Amino acid sequence: MKEEYAPLFTPWKVGNVEIKNRIVLAPMGGTCLFGWMEPCHFDKEAAKLILNVAKNNAGLVIPGIAPVRDVMGRRWLYTNKKMFRELKEFVEELHATGAKIFIQLTAGFGRAMALSDPLAMLASNKVLNKIASPFLDMEYQTAAPSPLPNRWADIETRAITKKEIRDIVYAFGETARLCRDAGVDGVEVHAVHEGYLLDQFTLKYCNHRTDEYGGSFENRYRFAVEIVEEIKAKCGKEFPVSLRYSVVSKTKGFREGAVPGERYIEIGRTMQESEKAVKYLQEKGYDMLNCDNGTYDAWYWAHPPAYMPQNCNLKDVAHIKQFTDLPVVCAGRMTPAAGAEAVSGGQIDAVAVGRQFLTDPAWVTKLMEEREEDIMPCICCHNACFDLTKFEGHGNMQDFGDTMHMCRCALNPETMHSNKYKIVSAKKKKKVAVIGGGIGGMETARVLKLRGHEVKIYEKTEELGGVFIAAAASEYKENDRRLIAWYRRQIEKLGIPVHFNTEIADPDALDADEIVIATGAAANRLHMPGAERALDAVDFLLDPSKAGEKVVIIGGGLTGCEIAYDLCLEGKKPAIVEMKNDLMAVKNLCLANSSFLRDYFKANDVPVYLEAAVTGIGEDSVTIRDKNGDTVTLPADTVITSIGYHPTPLESKKKKVRLVGDCGGVGNLRSVIWRAWDVAMKV
Repeated sequence: MKEEYAPLFTPWKVGNVEIKNRIVLAPMGGTCLFGWMEPCHFDKEAAKLILNVAKNNAGLVIPGIAPVRDVMGRRWLYTNKKMFRELKEFVEELHATGAKIFIQLTAGFGRAMALSDPLAMLASNKVLNKIASPFLDMEYQTAAPSPLPNRWADIETRAITKKEIRDIVYAFGETARLCRDAGVDGVEVHAVHEGYLLDQFTLKYCNHRTDEYGGSFENRYRFAVEIVEEIKAKCGKEFPVSLRYSVVSKTKGFREGAVPGERYIEIGRTMQESEKAVKYLQEKGYDMLNCDNGTYDAWYWAHPPAYMPQNCNLKDVAHIKQFTDLPVVCAGRMTPAAGAEAVSGGQIDAVAVGRQFLTDPAWVTKLMEEREEDIMPCICCHNACFDLTKFEGHGNMQDFGDTMHMCRCALNPETMHSNKYKIVSAKKKKKVAVIGGGIGGMETARVLKLRGHEVKIYEKTEELGGVFIAAAASEYKENDRRLIAWYRRQIEKLGIPVHFNTEIADPDALDADEIVIATGAAANRLHMPGAERALDAVDFLLDPSKAGEKVVIIGGGLTGCEIAYDLCLEGKKPAIVEMKNDLMAVKNLCLANSSFLRDYFKANDVPVYLEAAVTGIGEDSVTIRDKNGDTVTLPADTVITSIGYHPTPLESKKKKVRLVGDCGGVGNLRSVIWRAWDVAMKV
């Protein structure tokens, strides 16, 4: 391996447990070995992923959170003895790889429990909750330290009782004991972290209690302390207990986070309190701190999208290590180079990586073998690992995605989906022509070739990548550009011929048994006087120098908002005009992504006109009708339109044609790649 990465491949200890290297599989909701939002069971799909990661040289693996009380129903995890017998068999197999495993246990969600309208109704209505209680346990799952606004829905959570606290503490001890008996190397308490239930107790803006669990510093941290004391009493002082920990909350208010570099008043855990807290938590028995930043009100710190800087939590985590003797792990868009340097300098003890393992479970092995160019990069899109969606204002979770099937990957359909998506050799080898060399076309060709087909790509331009070249052009999208390079390399390594500068007008003329159309989509255009002055989004992204200082962006979807963000980074003055009642009002866009951009625009005073219609484009202005019906003139030396796309498929009269990518229906990268597999597996 490269010398710069050597510090990552040195041993370290948590208590008496020695771990072979400094790379940790970060816990992610959806990779829980005991199920996630469904009734608790041993999850074989999660086990398959985790074992693959262990075989590919991760030092410590931490599956996603296991609620000590079943989310669906009222069963305590420790009562399911069969599941722990299955866990024991799995741990024995995992230990054969040389990796260690900690099981992460959670007290619950509190006000962070994701709720749609029907679930919010259950949680807020005792009669309905009682009727549904054999299946859903919403009133219990949403209980918080005090009556608080739910993060997602317009309901107020109830205060959890002291008896319920005692039950949870007992459950942690019993569950940890069963994990220890199954051969697990340690447990992780989830968490004084990200605004989950235990964290809500520690945070003054969430904890208004007047009993022994509220008020003073010691009282606010009492719940977390009682848990570690219970685990140690049941499992012995030598049994390692890690704590998932947010160093600083980065929170300005309910549903309002602070973006990097913003001056704000912290209402959650400050760095000053954190310095005290890590000492206190060490004294009370914790053996490791697994750290990042944020709460669900500032969600993008714990689940950073591409807009967040790489290694975004490292500075704060390195600071906190000065105040504790415990091993400290850092997560949050960590790069191997920065992680190795921080470990070498004693700033942290290990690097936690989550989503990159979903995209490429073998990335550590490839790093060790000096094959970095073969690592498929995570682009932090959250389109499948975390597709919790919020739109139409802060008040309503109209669609919060498929929470029971999180930790999939937009770029790698095989992840947590291996029974559906897998490479199977074709029974009959065919000649397949792929028309279009964008992401959809390249992925289809790659999978077809791996299955044994003879594949050719026909691309009308001089390079592979399609519209994703423009999408990846922003400075902060370095991983998107790495993804394009990865695809080009895979096409070359597989020996797939590419006919460049070849536009196919008649698919029937091709020498092929089957034809795949991947010709993408075309931008929608405005039809009004002055529209010819406007730049299309792709034109701007490929050449940002075309934009002046005062830019009006017509269309507040994801692309329009990212363009506004680009312009802000360049010191320019964008304004956004959107017809809907919220920005980025689309499904399958994670709140971690959209809330960052919303909070960034607020912090940087970017004008946003919602429920507004463009009525005219002049030489140096744009005229709109705002949501009140008033006419407003916006100064503009540049106008950029981002009002969506429409499919542009080719047709064949003689041969069977399969559509992939946006030419079959405009979507996102997940829909493009998963559709490519759907098609390529059927040929």
